[in-house]
Amino acid sequence: MAYFKFLPNIEYLSPLEDKSSIDSYVTAKNLFRRIKLSDEAEAIRNSYLFDKYIVEEGERPDTVASKVYGNSGLDWLVIFSAGIINQRHEWPLSSQELYDYSLDKYGDELNAIRFYRTTEVRDSNGRLMLPAGKVVDKGFTVANPSNRSTTINPVSAITNYEYESELNDAKKEIDMLKPGLRVRIVSELADLLKYKEGSSQFVNSFLARTENIRKKSP
Repeated sequence: MAYFKFLPNIEYLSPLEDKSSIDSYVTAKNLFRRIKLSDEAEAIRNSYLFDKYIVEEGERPDTVASKVYGNSGLDWLVIFSAGIINQRHEWPLSSQELYDYSLDKYGDELNAIRFYRTTEVRDSNGRLMLPAGKVVDKGFTVANPSNRSTTINPVSAITNYEYESELNDAKKEIDMLKPGLRVRIVSELADLLKYKEGSSQFVNSFLARTENIRKKSP
């Protein structure tokens, strides 16, 4: 993921037993350095900044980045604009991945009924009497709009696998920053991730160093 090249470095005290001195440091990328969309941008996730995108079967962030931005290395921008924190749990699975995940989670209960849900009911004039999607008991009934002296049981059973499939489908629609904003966002990202002078840990824009507590220890 090309995102990591933007991350500045941090030097921390070496935990290695064969360190040469108490001043030995190890340099690594500062993975805790991250940014997020401003509260204003989050509040106006609209067509000015974002396009809606439907993740197709088997697509990954890098393949989406290649298709939308012309650069698979901008997979981090796909994840960033979609508001994804944990890619493993928030990116939609392929059909095979979903089946394998669900089978591992439920085993023999994969196709067991998880809950019951209402189906839509309308009267003869097309007026909505009962919306679809309400979780109810198996024996739930309502008055029959065609014959008020009788009742109907407008429910459908949802299995564990269907439930997981619906959760996965909901992840397929993501926000994508418009391609025209790509250059600006990448430039601003690089600047925001830099260290700012003034911190006691500051060395330069691309390097910070943790305090040497060993020298303060008695």
